[in-house]
Amino acid sequence: MAEQLTGLADDRALLGRTSTAERVSDILRSRIAEGYFPPGTRLSEDAIGGALGVSRNTLREAFRLLTHERLLVHELNRGVFVRVLTVEDVEDIYRTRALVECAVVRGLGEPPYGLGGLAAAVTEGQLAVHENDWKALGTANIHFHRELVALAGSERADELMRSVFAELRLAFHVVDDPHRLHEPYLARNRQILHALQAGDRREAEHLLETYLADSLERVVEVYRRRVGEDGADAS
Repeated sequence: MAEQLTGLADDRALLGRTSTAERVSDILRSRIAEGYFPPGTRLSEDAIGGALGVSRNTLREAFRLLTHERLLVHELNRGVFVRVLTVEDVEDIYRTRALVECAVVRGLGEPPYGLGGLAAAVTEGQLAVHENDWKALGTANIHFHRELVALAGSERADELMRSVFAELRLAFHVVDDPHRLHEPYLARNRQILHALQAGDRREAEHLLETYLADSLERVVEVYRRRVGEDGADAS
C-alpha cells in the first residue's frame, strides 16, 4: 500500500486549487486503470485522503462516484474495496467494447486519419516487450484502444470507455500470466494501425472484431478458472 500512496501523493498537484470529488475520482480511476490498486484492495480513507490532501467528505463522494461506475464496492462495516468482477461482468465489458470500438472504426469516414496516438501506443507496447514488463504491456494495450475510441472525437464515448477500460484492468489483474495474455495482441494492434494507415477501415474493423472475440475467449477462460480457484468475492 505504501508504494501506491506515494504515487497518489505525486498526483496531489493535479488537484490544483479546486479539490473536487470529480478530480479525485479521476485520479483514482486512472490509478485503478494503471493497475496500482488490484481487485479486492481495501481503500483507506485516512491514507488516501492524506496522500491527496483532501477532506474525508470529498473522498467519500469520490468513492461514491466510482462505486456508481462499478469500480469500487462498499461493504457494510468493512469499508470500500476495489471491485472483483464476475465472469458475466467480463463478458459484458467485451460486448460493450465491440459495440463502441467497431462503430468508431466503421464511422471514421475518408482517410487520412489522425493516428499519432495509436502509433505512440504501439511504440509503448514494443518498449514494454523489450523490457519484459508485461504489466506495462497491458497498460499500453489499453492505451491503444483508448486512442482508437478517441478517433471518434466524442467526449461522451471517451467518458464511457474510460470507465470500461478501468474495469477491464480489474479483469487483467486476475490473469496469472500477463505475458501470455498481452503479447500476442501487440502484433494485432500493429495490424489494425497499418490497416488504418492504408485507409482501409473495413479491414481494420474486421481485424478488430476478430481481436476482441479472441481476447474475450482467452480472458474468460483464465478468469473463470482463477476466480473459481481463489474463491474471489465478486460482489
